[in-house]
Amino acid sequence: MRNTQTKEIAFEKSIEQVMLANGYVSLASSAYDKEKAIFPETLISFIQVTQPKVWAKLHSILGDNTANQIIYDLTKWIELNGILSTLRHGFKCYGKQLQLAYFKPSHSMNAEVLERYGQNILGITRQLYYSSRNLNSIDVVLSVNGIPLITLELKNQLSHQNINHAKYQYSHDRDPRELIFEFKKRTLVHFAVDTDLVEMTTRLAKEATYFLPFNKGNEGGAGNPVDEEGLSYKTAYLWKEVLQKDSLMDILGKFIHLQIDERFTEEGRKVKKETMIFPRYHQLQAVRKMINTSLSDEVGTNYLIEHSAGSGKSNTIAWVAHRLSSLHKADNTKLFDSVVVITDRVVLDRQLQDTIYQFEHKRGVVLKIDKDSKQLAEALENSVPIVITTLQKFPFVTEQLRKLAEERGEESKGLLKTRNYAILVDEAHSSQSGETAADLKEVLGGEDLALEAATKAGEEGEVTLELLYRNMAKRGKQKNISFFAFTATPKHKTIKLFSTNGEPLHRYTMRQAIEEGFILDVLQNYTSYATFYKLVKASEDDPKVERKKQQRLWVVLCDCIHTILHRKPKLW
Repeated sequence: MRNTQTKEIAFEKSIEQVMLANGYVSLASSAYDKEKAIFPETLISFIQVTQPKVWAKLHSILGDNTANQIIYDLTKWIELNGILSTLRHGFKCYGKQLQLAYFKPSHSMNAEVLERYGQNILGITRQLYYSSRNLNSIDVVLSVNGIPLITLELKNQLSHQNINHAKYQYSHDRDPRELIFEFKKRTLVHFAVDTDLVEMTTRLAKEATYFLPFNKGNEGGAGNPVDEEGLSYKTAYLWKEVLQKDSLMDILGKFIHLQIDERFTEEGRKVKKETMIFPRYHQLQAVRKMINTSLSDEVGTNYLIEHSAGSGKSNTIAWVAHRLSSLHKADNTKLFDSVVVITDRVVLDRQLQDTIYQFEHKRGVVLKIDKDSKQLAEALENSVPIVITTLQKFPFVTEQLRKLAEERGEESKGLLKTRNYAILVDEAHSSQSGETAADLKEVLGGEDLALEAATKAGEEGEVTLELLYRNMAKRGKQKNISFFAFTATPKHKTIKLFSTNGEPLHRYTMRQAIEEGFILDVLQNYTSYATFYKLVKASEDDPKVERKKQQRLWVVLCDCIHTILHRKPKLW
């Protein structure tokens, strides 16, 4: 037993050393208030340093009771609004606004906010004794300005324990009613970690606790690659990269969000389900890669994101849409004036709106085009930050722009001012190279595209062929439009259109999705036609099978056979 503990302590210590060397501070378990589930001294110190004027005003009213009152009001505020909202938008004490944390702004124009961001106190505590009812402890707890937000249970295979033992601890030994574990109240994510694998959960619920893999992937499959230098654990990316100070603050500010799903039961009763969404590793990596590559490349570059079913594509699109809409270059100018999401999925609209509202705390950032092309024309003319629409509305935008100008009493050629656009294509396929996609490029190409065509026609003395040159121009790449194409199964044309040298910018494979349990392997989960026929035939004599259902099975079987018999041969 002692040898087991020694090996796990060594694992803990190696993580702590990395964190302390990268901006974290060590907080003792004795500094933790078990009843309020915070580190009170750290919290008050952060407020005094970053918000001295508000502290002084409160102190003039409350005197020596200032710290106690702030902590009391904060805990009440979190109880009503949740820790995530409080962390991002602050709380009030005696009518005075206080911030619980500062996040890195998207530009460097506000030096004061940048300075305060650097004053966030990220703490690491080993063996936190969190309960006043027992002597249980958590291996590692990470906190921001005195608020515990991340927990880690560590297991070292050398001590004959692995990630499953850590998951068992969370599911059986951690009481979800303890304030530190209460959903939305304090800690936001819990990592079960051994030297090879990482899994996470955002809600402890005893035996019903559900874990998701948080691994990098290994040669197209699940798991993690071996450290190339052989100097570290396979899971070292968790504390060296993901939980690194800037990365964690970025996740807290711009990724993690509360997803609320509402449905009606058979009795007609509305049921609300809340899920705290923490990005899986491949989602985090994909979004950051898209952002960093956009900043290093010129606008007008195309990107392919090949993510299998089960990858959580809706959330990835929501995160990257929000980031692109507020992305600034080194000179503090916006990279894109608008982000246009091309999709037919209704669910993506609601998800985008709800997710981005939690980050921005204001409406109007996202506009769904659910009426007509006039609504789309107005949105593009007004540079709405994020527009959700279908591809089919673009052919009619030019005419709508003319009508809008006429309503204002202006003359117009139906052209937009040329601005920079990021186009996110949900389920990209070869139709993106068709006429409708060309209409999108023509509309968004705006005045510059028309001028280019006119100039080209003038140079060659073929002014009457201006329309032809315009049609040619809109089929090529546009200098003001970057495409981000998401697909699980890219066709050859899609790869040619959007990839770089035939390779996607980021890939989450079907094999990894299968091995991580997000989709089924069709090769192991299919029924042959012969078996299906026997089942259908047997159901005819089974009194338990309803007549209508039995007839439906015959229809399905006949459709399958018809499809095979009439399938057209591929042309190579």
